[in-house]
Parts: sequence; structure tokens; C-alpha cells
Amino acid sequence: MKGERPGGMGSGAPSGPPCAEEAGDAPYAAQVPVAMSTSSVYPERTPDAFEIAARLGYDGVEVMVYADPVSQDADVLCRLRDYHQIPILAVHAPSLLLTQRVWGREPWEKLRRATVLAECVGARAVVLHPPFRWQRDYVRGFEKGLAAMAAETDVMFAVENMYPLRAGGSEVVPYAPHWDPTALDIPHVTLDLSHTAASGSSALAMAAELGGRLAHVHLADGTGTPAGPIPDEHLVPGRGGQPCAELLGGLSADAYRGVVVVEVKTSRAPAREDRVADLAESLAFARQHLSLAAGQAARG
Repeated sequence: MKGERPGGMGSGAPSGPPCAEEAGDAPYAAQVPVAMSTSSVYPERTPDAFEIAARLGYDGVEVMVYADPVSQDADVLCRLRDYHQIPILAVHAPSLLLTQRVWGREPWEKLRRATVLAECVGARAVVLHPPFRWQRDYVRGFEKGLAAMAAETDVMFAVENMYPLRAGGSEVVPYAPHWDPTALDIPHVTLDLSHTAASGSSALAMAAELGGRLAHVHLADGTGTPAGPIPDEHLVPGRGGQPCAELLGGLSADAYRGVVVVEVKTSRAPAREDRVADLAESLAFARQHLSLAAGQAARG
């Protein structure tokens, strides 16, 4: 609940000490922070992500909650945060198809536990996907239920844009009320550029339509024409067709107050040094284009 960290949302919360003070509550620097999703090091684990992010100089991490027990454990995450001196800026709830069994199958319980985890580790945001169509009760109460939860915590819920699936000339939409959160009555949205590639959407148009509702960005790239059946590529920014540089420039120009999170796939990297190189390249790309726009804005 607001003002109560970490255990204010009832029993069954992830274990962990009240450790949200130093890392999560310091004000952001003038420049937009660039964080790294822990999913970006897969198949390496959550502790490896903290080590790599700190070594490369990222401003923070977004913890993807999945089958790795460390990603679910507030106590261990706090120790990793403090050891590596890198804040946890967001928690990604286990709302992916591959994480349906993490923390049970009840979607509101998953979101409640993600909220408690975020409160405990000092994260400002919980990222979540729109409901799947087969989660009928969750779909019906999604917008009102999310508003009710937001009223009980200082954590922000940022719903991510997704995409339809296409096969054999037909389109299947697995999400409801909609895969596009601009169509939903929600105050905060995560814009993922790999997902705009997958859906054939304009990232710049979506950002403009969202305006102040744009609260969180997943930086990645995509071609829109992947080789496999899954359209979501999560390429290193600059290696696809998305307007990554232009979007970052717009964020700085518009005094964006959220976080840019690098969320790229490195699972096919031949070796660890290649994975690290991809993540270093992604960080450099983000900082370069955020800084260029910030410098131009400062010069008037």
C-alpha cells in the first residue's frame, strides 16, 4: 500500500527485508536513465545480468520474473542490488506465455506479488502485458482492477504494447481487450519497439498518441519480417527497421521522465563476450541518441 514497504499488500508476498531505501528512492539524473532487462542475458541467469549491467555502466536493471528462483526472491535481489551498486528500476510481471506457471495461474495474484516485489526492491514500475483472451474474468475487470491496485501503491503499472500473430494469411489476436494499449483506459504504457515491428505499427505515431501516458520504453529493434514463426525479434537497436534513434531523440526533446530499458535477445550469441558486446553496443546506442537530443534541446 502507499507508504508501506514492503509487505503492505497482504500475506503470501515474496520474502525479503524492507530494503527499498537507498537504491530506489534517489532522484533521476537530468538525462534519461538507461537500464538493462535481466532477460537480455538469457540463457544466463539473473545474477549474471546484475554483474554485466554493472560492469558495462547501465543506470539500473529491470528484473524479468520467470522460472529462475532468484528473479522471484526479494531478499536475494536486494543483495545483488547492493553488492553491484546498481538500482532495480522496474519489475516485469510473469505475464508471458512462457511464465504462466510462475506464481500460479491466477493473473491478479501474479500482479499482486509483482507489486510487492517491486515495493521491496525499490522499483518504481511494474511492467505487464494485456490479458490473454482465455483469461476471461481478468479481461472483463482489467482496466478497473488495475486502477484499483494503483490506488493502493506508489508503484506504477505500465502496460506493454503487444502484437497479433499471423499464420497462413490469417491473423490471430491472443490478447484482450486489445494488444494495443493506446486503445485501453490506462494511465501508463510501456512502448516496446520490437513489438511495434511485430505488429506493423508506427512506434513514433504510437508515442505521439500516448503523450504523457508513455511511461516506460523497451529499447530493441525488429525487421517486421522474421525468419521464424514468432514475429518478436528483440534485435540490438540499429540492426532492424525501427526508428530507435528518432524515438530516443523525441524522448529527450519532450522531457520524458521514465526509463529506457534495453531488452534484446542475445541467446544466439556464440560466446559470452559476444553477448556482452551486444549489450555494450545497445547501451552506447541509447546514450548517444539520448545525449544528442538533450544537447540540442539545451542549446535551444
